[in-house]
Amino acid sequence: MIATKICGLGDAPGVDAAVLGGAAFVGFVFFPQSPRHVEAPIAAGLMHRVPPAIVKTGLFVDPSDAYLTEILHHAPLDLIQLHGKETPARAAFIRKHFQRPVMKALALGVAEDLKQARAYEGVVDRLLFDAPPPQGATRPGGNASSFDWSLLKGQRWSVPWMLAGGLTPDNLADAVAASGARAVDVSSGVEEAPGRKSPEKIAAFLKVAATL
Repeated sequence: MIATKICGLGDAPGVDAAVLGGAAFVGFVFFPQSPRHVEAPIAAGLMHRVPPAIVKTGLFVDPSDAYLTEILHHAPLDLIQLHGKETPARAAFIRKHFQRPVMKALALGVAEDLKQARAYEGVVDRLLFDAPPPQGATRPGGNASSFDWSLLKGQRWSVPWMLAGGLTPDNLADAVAASGARAVDVSSGVEEAPGRKSPEKIAAFLKVAATL
């Protein structure tokens, strides 16, 4: 069984499907340009539906200290996901200042991109590998795009990592086999429309994950 994060949640049915299906992580997007953006008070209410054993993750894109402070005032996040252009130094500062584990998302398009990821080892608690955003995209992730999963095959990292980018119930098994991932992150692949999660697709995705 691989660990699964259902990201971009914004309503009770989606949260409940993630919890009941066995997700290890749930994710809430705090990025206004995203169709999955959720206001902190609403996210906080949804988090009360999540058992303590499930990691409550907040996705941010180049957040200011003030914005992080505001969100954390309302929402009891267990993990901060940085999905922008945050440097290793910035990630380390956020981790120390806000006293939360940090996961850094990195675009992986070619083998050379792996070198950039190495700079975050020993700085953050987790890594997340996503597809590069398509030309003209307005957000760094959640674009239903995938990448060459085999770039990760055989790689060894000093921190746990997740695979993201265009995953669906139909391609999950192939993605895990090609990359060697033991943890995955899905958002657009379990939606009826951008920003609207499908409890049925969440259940289907988690059912596949449980067999891997």
